[in-house]
Amino acid sequence: MTTSPTVKSFWDETTGSWQYVFHDPATMRGAVVDPVWDYDPQAAATSTKNADAILAYIEDAGIEIVWILDTHPHADHFSAAPYLAEKLGAPTAIGEKVTGVQKLWKKIYNLGEDLPTDGSQWDRLFSDGDTFMVGDIEVSVIFSPGHTLASITYVAGDAAFVHDTFMMPDAGTSRADFPGGSSADLYASLQRILSLPEDTRLYVGHDYAPEGREAACCATVAEHKAGNIHLKDAPTEAEYRKVRDERDATLPLPKLMLAALQINTRGGRKPAPEEDGRRYLKIPLDYFEPR
Repeated sequence: MTTSPTVKSFWDETTGSWQYVFHDPATMRGAVVDPVWDYDPQAAATSTKNADAILAYIEDAGIEIVWILDTHPHADHFSAAPYLAEKLGAPTAIGEKVTGVQKLWKKIYNLGEDLPTDGSQWDRLFSDGDTFMVGDIEVSVIFSPGHTLASITYVAGDAAFVHDTFMMPDAGTSRADFPGGSSADLYASLQRILSLPEDTRLYVGHDYAPEGREAACCATVAEHKAGNIHLKDAPTEAEYRKVRDERDATLPLPKLMLAALQINTRGGRKPAPEEDGRRYLKIPLDYFEPR
């Protein structure tokens, strides 16, 4: 059985997001992870530059895409999963706890029947421990909440797509202060991921290139154990949570969060059109305190 997929990363500088295509080199079957649907907040306009670059790579490389995977409902970019599903004829998937995120944000936005909260916007909802095949590569699912209550990690052979749990080692780990987030859950998720084999490649969801270095997306379990600024000294849960919670209290909310969650709780789709044929986003005034 193949254990080492070929991974191609795609960088979206605007949102600091990493997107991935991985494939089995023996069968040329692959999957897309966390694709970005471009959004200009000043014009409230969507476009498909990122997704089209992914499509061009897939075509040029001759990859048959068999899954389009999201790790969680993102707060900083829109998901391009439905667009790619239409173009590629592949099913979409996310973690089963997404229904909890849908219910939470449905209340925040005061949405009606326009947002079903049963996860039916995706073709499959994965549970912890589920496995599926991408060519001859077995992919396993790890429930890894903390950043959100629905986050999952995909482990494909010696590559793991760890979304917003780890950052690169010099940036530490991801925030846990969004609605439904938990630094305690995040600590447990980090420890579980660190229990993977030392040479496992961890592909992160974001990088903001501290100290002016070039954006990076991958470090091994061993490299995180040795050098991750939040974990290298093996902090206790209480020590980690203190650092994480204090840091999170200083961070502004993501610029696109209130727009992105309306799209991503719908599986990467716009709200239904209103009587004038246009689609609208809602902003809950004074729900969040200024930071």
